[in-house]
Amino acid sequence: MPAVTADMVQKALADFPDPETGRSAAQQGQVRDVQVQGDGATITLALTTHSAPLWEETRAATKALLQTAFPQLKRVDVELAVHHRPPMKLGQIGLPAKSVIAVGSGKGGVGKSTIAVCLAYGLARYGCAVGLMDADVYGPSVPHLIGANVRAEASERGIRPIEKDGLKVMSMGFLVPRGEAVVWRGPMLHGAITQMLRDTQWGDLDYVIIDMPPGTGDIALTLSQILPLTGAVVVCTPQDVALLDAEKAIAMFRKVNIPLLGMVENMSYFICPDCGKRYDIFGSGGAQRRAAELNVPFLGELPININIRVRGDEGHSGANFDDEKSAPYLQKICYNLVKNINVRPAPLPTLSVL
Repeated sequence: MPAVTADMVQKALADFPDPETGRSAAQQGQVRDVQVQGDGATITLALTTHSAPLWEETRAATKALLQTAFPQLKRVDVELAVHHRPPMKLGQIGLPAKSVIAVGSGKGGVGKSTIAVCLAYGLARYGCAVGLMDADVYGPSVPHLIGANVRAEASERGIRPIEKDGLKVMSMGFLVPRGEAVVWRGPMLHGAITQMLRDTQWGDLDYVIIDMPPGTGDIALTLSQILPLTGAVVVCTPQDVALLDAEKAIAMFRKVNIPLLGMVENMSYFICPDCGKRYDIFGSGGAQRRAAELNVPFLGELPININIRVRGDEGHSGANFDDEKSAPYLQKICYNLVKNINVRPAPLPTLSVL
């Protein structure tokens, strides 16, 4: 076999896709420092933080491609580096983010806010730049779940988000006194959500996770009008009564042309810590079956874990990723979400009126 050269390696990677854009990584200057010495090759592959959950998979795919193309290479090392690609400003409000994900449910009490917060923490732990927006104006719970019961400050440049554990967070809970009820009609909700997204000094972000209010109301329509959302995640529990409401949430997102990125089944089952026996308290696998029926991707399940509740109450939700009983489930959900974003079809146009 002929000796492998750096040019041959470059040509072999000419069509290798960047996981964020799907376009040639080589043509975008992301294949760097190609070196071949004897029967070994080393390259640097620069990837964006937006695709951080897929980095190791992409590294492995790059290595496999080269080893298949050049069996004479006994060693292929793929080093990773960060490729900086700033986001475009999205929608009429100019949100500086690459992907905006709404997390919703058809009803309250299914752990939607907990899942939204865990998605934000999980993406941040992978290395993504993440903003977390609490759009549940009437019952904001994100400040409590992350342990940041403080007041946001405003400046001439806008509202400063609360920064906690690497996240940039905004919530009505940071703007009104704790315990005070917000009594607003639809137009005021529209204005508040628009202002929080538009006037917050987010900085450049890979992802904005939006914790939606329960049910099917004005806020989904507001978001569809002001932002080209990447898609929505619907959270539910396995029992039929919750799945009926989840179907309504899916119908709502489809009605306003927000793509469905997947369903998450929360409280899937309970493992007794004393005897190890499994109890399907709310049934089992209902969300996965309904997701298949509705042609919605299934992102994963999360069993009942008392410590998830305890950490949420204590404002330490990020610590769920340090728990071997909850971390693998949450990491799988985050990975599947990012994977679905990278293989999603082109988004539908958003609606200007309903």
